[in-house]
Amino acid sequence: MSRIVYLNGQWLPETEARISVFDRGFVFADAIYEVTAVIGGKLIDYAGHSGRLKRSLAALGIQAPVSDDEMLSLHREILTRNGMTDGLIYLQVSRGAEDRDFLFSDDLTPTFVMFTQSRPVLANPKWQTGISVITMPEGRWVQRQIKTVQLLYSSLAKMEARKQGADDAFFVEDGFITEASSSNAHIVTKAGTLVTRDLSNALLHGITRGWVLDLARRAGMAVEERGFTPAEAKDAAEVFITSATNFVMPVVRIDGQPVGAGTPGPVSETLRKRYIEDRLASAI
Repeated sequence: MSRIVYLNGQWLPETEARISVFDRGFVFADAIYEVTAVIGGKLIDYAGHSGRLKRSLAALGIQAPVSDDEMLSLHREILTRNGMTDGLIYLQVSRGAEDRDFLFSDDLTPTFVMFTQSRPVLANPKWQTGISVITMPEGRWVQRQIKTVQLLYSSLAKMEARKQGADDAFFVEDGFITEASSSNAHIVTKAGTLVTRDLSNALLHGITRGWVLDLARRAGMAVEERGFTPAEAKDAAEVFITSATNFVMPVVRIDGQPVGAGTPGPVSETLRKRYIEDRLASAI
């Protein structure tokens, strides 16, 4: 059965949704996106995603396509129209369409798309096994705090990881890990300190990242926000990534070398459980 998608004020079967070939999201990757997890028909961390959406739009000078209240209503309506209780809502806003030119008009009408992806987000088998990653040179543009659709390098990195028998990649810049290809990276030192990269334009300001750090501090863990090297990650007691789709995912191998015992550790498991409990309690 075809999904119902939202496109510029219309609800359409996915087979009937059409976007102009001149859309700047298609021609220039001039667009931003957000992904919100849905559990039991409720939106997880919606306020965080909504806030980052507005920051990304403002950073690129793209006008918001709808009001805050309407945006929330659209999220709820797309769930109802598709009968989805567990999965993801993807939204994308491009600057709009006009004849191809590096310069763009100031009065373009944004192209706004939303669709759903059903999946059992609380039944991720990788949580039990962990994932393996490879390290790669950082190759993305420098404004990574803006959640743009410029994901080609990340896509190629994931494909290269698969070719090497791994699941994902850690990007390395100036000797330090920035983040994974589509998630934030964290380590737990042998002394029990949670370390993650401090916020800057070098990485996406992850919504899940922020809550996990908050939960760790509330639990009495020592937390440091600073850069760390691949060598430090390989020598850590635990390594994990955080994202809106994976929540807290343990990393058990880096460049073929086991992390700790080579199995998911207790810190990542505890933080994942606490994150899910905490966020479900505030889901809308």
